[in-house]
Amino acid sequence: MLTSTCPKLPMRNKTITLEYYVNKLGFKVSGDYGDYLIVAKDQIELHFFEFKDLDPKNNYGQVYIRLKAIDEIYQGFITHGVEIHPNGPLETKPWRQKEFALLDPDFNLLTFGEEA
Repeated sequence: MLTSTCPKLPMRNKTITLEYYVNKLGFKVSGDYGDYLIVAKDQIELHFFEFKDLDPKNNYGQVYIRLKAIDEIYQGFITHGVEIHPNGPLETKPWRQKEFALLDPDFNLLTFGEEA
């Protein structure tokens, strides 16, 4: 029986990753193991592994996060100065999902979606 999934994403600098996910997006640290980091918010966890030589422009890390109250979360991110991906403003997609997207400091793509 499958119970959950925890994406593993690359990070170049743990301090920068922590700053973004904790101070900007509101996650909490649930595990810090030197070169491996786990952050959590509500019912999701994101795992990060150190990859100092990562070229962000060649990073294809992506996560799709389903949520509720997308309008409030989107506005909260904007209020806290979170940069929305230039091609990812909040909109309803043809696949009946209301979505927006962010790029973290390592160019991992975070897409947030709620059934429209």
